[in-house]
Order: sequence, then C-alpha cells, then structure tokens
Amino acid sequence: MTKTAMLASALDVEEAQALAQAVGAAMFESDPASQGLGMKIDAIAPGHARMSMPVRADMLNGHGSCHGGFIFTLADSAFAFACNSHNLTTVGAACTIDYLAPARLHDVLTADATEQALAGKSGVYDVKVTNQDGRTVALFRGKSHRVSGHILPQHAE
Repeated sequence: MTKTAMLASALDVEEAQALAQAVGAAMFESDPASQGLGMKIDAIAPGHARMSMPVRADMLNGHGSCHGGFIFTLADSAFAFACNSHNLTTVGAACTIDYLAPARLHDVLTADATEQALAGKSGVYDVKVTNQDGRTVALFRGKSHRVSGHILPQHAE
C-alpha cells in the first residue's frame, strides 16, 4: 500500500469514527427512554456501541434482582446505537436474549454491542451485558433492517 493510500485509509477511518460519534450524540439527545433509565454511552464506533446503566431500586423485581425488561432495554439501546452508527436509519427487526445471571441493586451493567454482519439492508449484532465485576448477565442478538433516511442529514451520502 502506498503512503498516499494509507493516509486516505486513515482519514476514512477517522471520518467514520467522527460520524459514529456525532450520530450517537444526536440519537442520545433525542432518547428520553435511555436517558431516563440513567444510561450512558461509554464508547461508539462504526458498528459498535458500549452503554452502561446503574441498577436502581425501582428496577428490582419481586426476587430482589434487576427486572429482565431493564436488562433487555439496555441491550436493545446499545444495539440501536451500534446499528445506526453508520448514519443510515436502521430499526430492529428481531431480537432474542438469554439471561445468565441476576443483576443486583447498585450493580453497573454494561452492554457491549458489536456488528457481526452487514449485508444490504440487514445486519446482525451481538450484545454482551456484564456487571461491574465482568460477570456475564445476558447475551442478546439483534437483527436490524435499514429503512430510508439518515440520522444526520448533513452527512447524507
């Protein structure tokens, strides 16, 4: 690879990263559900998002553990940010979750979403939800479908 080609490739990577960060910021600003649950975007890149959420007392179920719906919502939010990181409006088409361990009051859950495949208008994303000790709480797989439009119109292709 020539020096010019390497520079162009590095610029493309930097531009894609900057776009992913701008898309993530714009989406989060207009996402009262994620904000209301105390979620934060810890990292975002093309095809990837990592979000965290503290487990509050009002998230506990009758067993004293975090209600699965809140764990699912964290995983689903990370999935949404990962699949929209390319600035192509994308929605969830299907998803599954496997709960592996309980989350407890004051745990900080982290959902790490990674693009596994992207072909045409369809994508597949895996999300691993862990607690602050690195224990796996849940595994989520989401299938995405691209619809028309962009998150940031000024970056439309």
